[in-house]
Amino acid sequence: MSTSNHSAPMLTPQLFKEATIASFRKLTPRVQLRNPVMFTVYLGSLFTTLLWVNSLFVSTNESSQLILGISIWLWLTVLFANFAEAIAEGRGKAQAAALRRARTSVMAKKLTDLDRKTAVEIPAAELKVGDVVIVATGETIPADGDVIEGVASVDESAITGESAPVVRESGGDRSAVTGGTRVISDHLIIRVSTLPGQSFLDRMIAMVEGAQRQKTPNEIALAILLAALTLIFLMVVTTLLPFSLFSIEASGQGTPITLTVLVALLVCLAPTTIGALLSAIGIAGMNRLSQANVIAMSGRAVEAAGDIDVLLLDKTGTITLGNRQATKFHAAPGVPDRDLADAAHLASIADETAEGRSIAVLAKQQFGLRGRDMEHAKPTFIPFSARTRMSGVTIEGHEIRKGSTDAIENFVRQQNGHLPEAVRTTVQQIARSGGTPLVVSRDAQVLGVIELKDIVKGGIKERFAELRQMGIKTVMITGDNPLTAAAIAAEAGVDDYLAEATPEAKLALIREYQKGGRLVAMTGDGTNDAPALAQADVAVAMNSGTQAAKEAGNMVDLDSNPTKLIEIVNIGKQLLMTRGALTTFSIANDVAKYFAILPAAFATTYPVLKQLDLMHLASPASAIMSAVIFNALIIIALVPLALKGVKYRPVGAAELLRNNLLVYGVGGLIVPFIGIKAIDVLLSTLGLA
Repeated sequence: MSTSNHSAPMLTPQLFKEATIASFRKLTPRVQLRNPVMFTVYLGSLFTTLLWVNSLFVSTNESSQLILGISIWLWLTVLFANFAEAIAEGRGKAQAAALRRARTSVMAKKLTDLDRKTAVEIPAAELKVGDVVIVATGETIPADGDVIEGVASVDESAITGESAPVVRESGGDRSAVTGGTRVISDHLIIRVSTLPGQSFLDRMIAMVEGAQRQKTPNEIALAILLAALTLIFLMVVTTLLPFSLFSIEASGQGTPITLTVLVALLVCLAPTTIGALLSAIGIAGMNRLSQANVIAMSGRAVEAAGDIDVLLLDKTGTITLGNRQATKFHAAPGVPDRDLADAAHLASIADETAEGRSIAVLAKQQFGLRGRDMEHAKPTFIPFSARTRMSGVTIEGHEIRKGSTDAIENFVRQQNGHLPEAVRTTVQQIARSGGTPLVVSRDAQVLGVIELKDIVKGGIKERFAELRQMGIKTVMITGDNPLTAAAIAAEAGVDDYLAEATPEAKLALIREYQKGGRLVAMTGDGTNDAPALAQADVAVAMNSGTQAAKEAGNMVDLDSNPTKLIEIVNIGKQLLMTRGALTTFSIANDVAKYFAILPAAFATTYPVLKQLDLMHLASPASAIMSAVIFNALIIIALVPLALKGVKYRPVGAAELLRNNLLVYGVGGLIVPFIGIKAIDVLLSTLGLA
């Protein structure tokens, strides 16, 4: 399923309605207590509401209208924070609802005897780990498991969104199946690998629902910092009333600061902007990952992706296209290039592999060769065999073969031929350059060599350059020999490579980097990748891979696209950048609000503070009300940014910090001056303050 399939509008009418209702439902002390900053605002809202009720019956030295206005806007501040979180959760729950539709109640055909001929129908919820079930055409796979017999096309669109079916078969790295998917051809015998309620689909649903998301370590640390700042401001504000009373008693003039103003001051001083949006930022980060069709098994993994500095990438399918392709014909001395191409084309007519098709395409492109009339030629095709290591065709009395150097040399030797030294040299040159040589012969004559190469994906070198600029080291993992690996690594532009990689070698490499204090990310799909995936800090398992790989990883790519790892790193960095940018904006925001509310709060007690009123606000009451209103509105204004995330560009850390301070630091200082002044003018014009 492509990312675009998930590109839903940020706010639909239905989502707005549900988030609004949820905002009021969250107005309970137990929910508010989870966020200390907003809990402080919540208590301030309750307190000012009580002060307003008291002002209706008891004469006070402050306007009942002002108390009511501040109380209303404090409640709106809390509701806006709830709304931001509810919107983020709602987007995740919408996707979870779609996944739940795939989790239908089905009956399972459990095989009860050793010869697997007798089946009994039971509810899928009663299956146990190790049970063997048979699933026929048109039936739904009842539980996660591994195919132990059969090969079939499986419709996984309920999970991945892709309409094209995938092949699942016993053995290899494509044996894992997911409960809720449907067999559309043939049948499969599956061994159940998970208990009911613990399936991959269940875990996906739990993770995309924001309400069940666990906070990450960095998020917890920031929440503690914000709570500490709020506590400090609370202690500062509680001392202001005694100072005010003492100053009035000493000078004999002025009026003491009121409780309503103290509450407003506390709310404006506390980091309410980032406190209100912190949860929404984390949930939105998880949602962005799920929109990329990646399910994270923990929020910690998403955050770790933003801190990754070593990326381990498989060569095949990630760096290269995955199939070797013919790139050049090297004719033997005295043999016309066209004769070599013609023989190679004939030997590849029955070859349905990607390599065989690429040889036919190259012959057509370079020499215009096309298929000939095979009906009269009556060819005998020789399929490739691992024993002979060659394939070909016998046609019109000629034996044409293509295969490895040793195999063809032995073949022509049996017919009193030999391998020319020039051809041997060509073979060595191709191998040194990272290619694969296929020698072609006709009867006893060696015609030349076809050069096959792993084609490096277009644009991948530029992507690696971007990663290098971000401070991320790229390491290519391949089973090729060191010579071939070095050539491909140089062409792709990776920083390092691991050749002839074994599960033990991958694991040792990851541990070596981690001992140096580096965070490592990798992808894998096979059982042999499971140890390394379990060790990596960010481990992306392919959905098409084995159950062992998916259990070992902390993310699953539903598209089974190995290059998705680069996108995951970008999403992780975007999450960290968004949190950092809004934290910077919030702190700068608070500094600017001091110039509005402090002169107003102490206008009568300390007239000298009037010099700090840089905005020349209409009155102390208007200044306080304007600051409180702006404090509430800026939260709702920043919700789209929190959900979409700050745009990420692959630049160095120093430039990133500088841009962050310039845009969100300076912006956070300037915006409140403009916003508070505009609200003050509006209130004065309407006569509300």
